Amino acid sequence: MASQSTFVPMRVYISVDMEGIAGVVHEDQTNPVDPRCAGEYARFRALMTAEANAAVEGALDVGATQVLVNDSHWFMRNLIAEQLHPAAELLSGDPKPRSMMEGIELGFDAALFIGYHARAGTPNAILDHTYADRIHDVRLNGRAVGELGLNAALAGSYGVPVVLVSGDAALGAEARDLLGAQVATVVVKEAVSRHAARSVSPDVARQRIKEATTAALRQRGDRMPFTVPPPVALEIDFAFTVQADMAELCPGASRVAGRTVRYSHQDYREVFRAWRAMLTLSRAV
Repeated sequence: MASQSTFVPMRVYISVDMEGIAGVVHEDQTNPVDPRCAGEYARFRALMTAEANAAVEGALDVGATQVLVNDSHWFMRNLIAEQLHPAAELLSGDPKPRSMMEGIELGFDAALFIGYHARAGTPNAILDHTYADRIHDVRLNGRAVGELGLNAALAGSYGVPVVLVSGDAALGAEARDLLGAQVATVVVKEAVSRHAARSVSPDVARQRIKEATTAALRQRGDRMPFTVPPPVALEIDFAFTVQADMAELCPGASRVAGRTVRYSHQDYREVFRAWRAMLTLSRAV
């Protein structure tokens, strides 16, 4: 008697930022609060939604049974709900305890980072920063990381590998350096300066993301979750000492330099919680 194949559901998690979307080159295009930016922001949030849909379509093409899309930019109310692919669930709003990675704890087989950007201080990168302009540098066990690294490590703590990232060329290089050559990278633009880039058309970007998503998910078994060996030491360099003054109020945090606060724990999930707390406290000033 012939053996029957066993159906294995595939759950895909997608975190979507905005600075790495094709065509985006300036904060005005990503700013949801300044009324002077309303026109440009409306255009680019639609393009952000379209790139998210491209990743959803790529996941569905390879048999994904569940797709969760987490809106991960600014106040996290950017993706246009009625334009999002109907097969996907939308997680939006702020605050979220896990921020750009909210929902990853629900259990997924692979994660995709769409529209991401390079860490603060990266040369030749579009709109480089790490969560907030008041952050000059973040290190995990001495290694500089940005949103990509902080978020990939949280996914890794739940056993979820990041199989694809999209954004500018600098983000692609950061991903390969951090996650290894096997991570799929979709480069949609190359920076000329922090506020200028050569970009492919949105149509080309969406096609590349869709095709790369399908290919990456087919090979997801070869991807290992990104983890940081414990104990995990987090160091944050703030722009001003007063921001470090406030971040230092986080229980377990210590001041190691004028603008630098440190936190260490065996469990990276606790480290990420402390990161969120210190980032929020530093905003109090």
